[in-house]
Amino acid sequence: LGRMKPVIVVHGGAGRIFKEREEGSRAGVVRAALRGYSVLQQGGSAVDAVEEAVQSMEDDPHFNAGCGSVLNEKGEVEMDAIIMDGKNLDSGAVSAVKCIANPIKLARLVMEKTKHMLLTDHGAHLFAQAMGIPEIPGEKLITERSRERWKKNLEPDSNPEEFQKDLGTVGAVAIDSEGNVACATSTGGLSNKLIGRVGDTACIGSGGYADNHCGATSTTGHGESIMKVVLARLILYHMEQGMSPEAAADTALDYMKTRVGGLGGVIVVNKAGEWAARFSTKQMSWATVKDDNLYYGIYAGEKHIKSLDEALASEREGF
Repeated sequence: LGRMKPVIVVHGGAGRIFKEREEGSRAGVVRAALRGYSVLQQGGSAVDAVEEAVQSMEDDPHFNAGCGSVLNEKGEVEMDAIIMDGKNLDSGAVSAVKCIANPIKLARLVMEKTKHMLLTDHGAHLFAQAMGIPEIPGEKLITERSRERWKKNLEPDSNPEEFQKDLGTVGAVAIDSEGNVACATSTGGLSNKLIGRVGDTACIGSGGYADNHCGATSTTGHGESIMKVVLARLILYHMEQGMSPEAAADTALDYMKTRVGGLGGVIVVNKAGEWAARFSTKQMSWATVKDDNLYYGIYAGEKHIKSLDEALASEREGF
């Protein structure tokens, strides 16, 4: 077996990215991709790389995951996350978790330390305690912006749907030098959602899927629509039928739009290391590192390219 050239692709959420947040979103996905890639370069696994990339975005208040998550109807943060290993189809997920900084770390522990795949709410909380994951006050995860939006959505004439367009789930897919693929996805969910709502992110096949025989994908967008068409698995199905990552992504997104009126975005890598970042929303922040080049964008048709060296240098200077 020849050594694979590692590839990582990340997204910071599909929807509408408001002008004042563009720079931060771009910088955030670039930083996450560079971090994940450095794990791969040092011989780390695809699973390690996607976890690292997603954790980087959970810690970045620009994104609706970890710190910066949107608030539910009661004004609390409830987060969902999933991780999947394409080698043996092992997966771990958590839903409706509160008061921890990095749900993706907890999802990884569910995958590796339990016989289960998905833990929710109180049970996930007990498991986090058992694993020694530090608890943080819920307020620590709440940004001024999330609270503002929550208040706005409570007004009698508000239309939360309007705001849902700025969704911001985060995710990553990777292939490592051994040819193993993995995916990871993490989110704060929908603003002003019902308590206990679980979206696509925690659901295998919807929020993400990874299989060495084919590839890996992570999704973002309207969770309920994504669940209806099992979007991540649908993309892999199209690739199994011989489609390129880009064609598979576009075909699946198009189906979701025509069949259930849902919009979203996806990142994909196939087992040959070909990748795609596609979306049916106005925007999606994304970044990729492959062959020592960094690619990134937010708008349809936008694709900046920098050499890895140049990207790392400007990262050190503070983007």
